[in-house]
Amino acid sequence: MDDDSRYEAVRSRDERFDGVFFTAVVTTGIYCRPSCPATTPKRSNVRFHPSAAAAQAAGFRACRRCRPDAVPGSAEWNTRADAVGRAMRMIADGVVDREGVAGLARRLGYSARQVQRQLTAELGAGPVALARAQRTHTARILLQTTDMPVTEVAFASGFSSVRQFNDTVRTGYDLTPTELRAAAPGRRAPVPAPAGVPLRLAYRGPYAAREVFDFLQRRAITGIEEVLGAPGARTYRRSLALPHGTGVAEVDESAAPPGARWLGCRLVLTDPRALTTAVQRTRRLFDLDADPWAVAERLGADPYLGPLVAARPGLRSPGAADPEELAVRAVLGQQVTVAAARTLAGALVAAYGKPLPAPDGALTHVFPEPGALAQAPLTELGMPESRRRTIRAVGAALADGAVSLGPGVDRDEAERALLALRGVGPWTAGYIRMRALGDPDVFLTGDVGVRQGLAAVGAPADAAEAWRPWRSYALHHLWNAAAPPLPPTTSTTSTTLESD
Repeated sequence: MDDDSRYEAVRSRDERFDGVFFTAVVTTGIYCRPSCPATTPKRSNVRFHPSAAAAQAAGFRACRRCRPDAVPGSAEWNTRADAVGRAMRMIADGVVDREGVAGLARRLGYSARQVQRQLTAELGAGPVALARAQRTHTARILLQTTDMPVTEVAFASGFSSVRQFNDTVRTGYDLTPTELRAAAPGRRAPVPAPAGVPLRLAYRGPYAAREVFDFLQRRAITGIEEVLGAPGARTYRRSLALPHGTGVAEVDESAAPPGARWLGCRLVLTDPRALTTAVQRTRRLFDLDADPWAVAERLGADPYLGPLVAARPGLRSPGAADPEELAVRAVLGQQVTVAAARTLAGALVAAYGKPLPAPDGALTHVFPEPGALAQAPLTELGMPESRRRTIRAVGAALADGAVSLGPGVDRDEAERALLALRGVGPWTAGYIRMRALGDPDVFLTGDVGVRQGLAAVGAPADAAEAWRPWRSYALHHLWNAAAPPLPPTTSTTSTTLESD
């Protein structure tokens, strides 16, 4: 896009570009999302920035009407496998906050100077500025939704000093932290911090919530996940293992009013410093940064998938809240039904999972750490020794770093490392790549459900080549074609067979 086409998107208030670029108005000193409902500024007064951090660095503050800091992340970072795309996924997960720019550069295999140069060239801001913008957004959430003292908010949102926190908030919002708290839209009494942080997880375009909740409900593991309510009004709950303690995430299927572009969420954390990471991992699980218009443009024009896309607009490809957990679950899912894999995973959690500080409803544990599985006998699982050996191999490889599934890893390298493990075949490695690494272009040719879906739409096996770069979404359309949604009950039974 050039600036003239960006301005046309602003004039039409096109929400497809929210998070893709930001509009700054020189006469007001404010930056907005493209779909901001305010009066469109004159073209001569508009400047465009590729990131919120770049707009803030140029001296603009966030619009209080459209709240551009709360837009969905750009889908570009999920599709790109280059250094910038990988860096953005790591920054979103809080790597800079925890490890600094040196840690980010080390993970990418570049020097800190190279990372700074590449990010600045594409996004108008370096890793520190990008992380600072993210911390500022976290601070606003904590200030406006909890009653945490301002000083505690400063450190919980990742700032190293109260002075830095005050200066950054004042620069970003033109308000002091206390004024920002008082300016919360629809101001109500804040929620006590122990009761959790209420959030609105924004997404763009249509969102097939029923299918996503069906997918997660079929695979919900006793002890770490539960789904409450009937389809259309469900709440998905799960435990989280985080860099700072543990947490519980609750996401509602239908809390938003008609026409709203967000899912209601509540996070209960043992340490509020983990808020940014918990938010990003929940967003990845529900694939909230996807671009459904780009997916529909490609898949909706296909003669085989077109009717499926029209029937389920906004179908997502769910990711994973914990990539290492997903890798073990993928091994458990080899050559068994989804229901059987759930049973095996429940037994694994009961035997080796780490208990939560206190049970929260049906949530009692976080998933076992890889190191705990590396030498475990796993006799509780009642499965062949060859499969138990594979689980131990995967656990050991994750524990010693031979396989890395962290945010921003090189997907090709990770897949090669997985395939080098005995007992890990193309289905397992591909499933991990699709969900744990968020790759939007994976197709599991050996999957039973995929073969059933292809047969249901009359598509040949090689039809998937035309579905690049969105084959992961095509795969979910085929799975849904082969397995109808859950009935209007709380049952989680499924006979879908997954394979390697």
